[in-house]
Amino acid sequence: MTPNGGVVLAAVLIVAAILAGPSGIVILAAAATVFATLEVGGASCLAALRRALLVMVPLAAFMLIVWVGVVGRAPQEIAAGAAGSRQAALVYVATVAGRLFLIVWVVQLVGLRFADQTVLGFVRMLHAPVAAKRLMVLTLSLVETLRHSVDRAHTALIAGGILTRGWSLRNLANGWILMQTIWLTAVTTVTARIRDKWPVEDTVALLDHALAGGRARLSPGDVGWIAAALAAGLAAQIVGWHVAA
Repeated sequence: MTPNGGVVLAAVLIVAAILAGPSGIVILAAAATVFATLEVGGASCLAALRRALLVMVPLAAFMLIVWVGVVGRAPQEIAAGAAGSRQAALVYVATVAGRLFLIVWVVQLVGLRFADQTVLGFVRMLHAPVAAKRLMVLTLSLVETLRHSVDRAHTALIAGGILTRGWSLRNLANGWILMQTIWLTAVTTVTARIRDKWPVEDTVALLDHALAGGRARLSPGDVGWIAAALAAGLAAQIVGWHVAA
């Protein structure tokens, strides 16, 4: 599989997940599982699964409290003025949480499929305008910079005695200081990169040269996986129509 095929495959599955109902999500999850088994591998597949669960579980818990526990009706029932039920609200929560889980899982799987490549090499192989590739690389660079800013701010506040390493009431009371420190550190770091570091190093021109080129054609494996994803998306829609009918 090539990076172009991976991006197209992820896009197809994500769009299908957004459009699918509860039964369709199961079909798409099965298709993603086949891809994970054949293309990614066991350990990496479990890592992607764990990350997807870490993103999905807090949202699912919050929505269960709000929609099932407090509201007791699904949004479509509220819009229609129907009495509604907690069972319908539970189905709505499960659908939204399932979509989020599937989207995060697919993105993680595609990323892990190309874990042996550098980010710059992956982006370079994409069939896209150089300006779009440059924007992707710079955005990813800023994301990594923000992650380091969070770590530095957290470490500095622990060293200053404002926060502790584990759970504590001090962390709860001084959490707002951590948020302000992260914000100031991130703004300062990003501003320094955009205003000083990148112009001095001529980063944009170097990136344009490094990102030129790319493979425009899809491999036979790409075509096969994309066709399978399209078939799974179509099956998910058909099952959803039958369930609705």
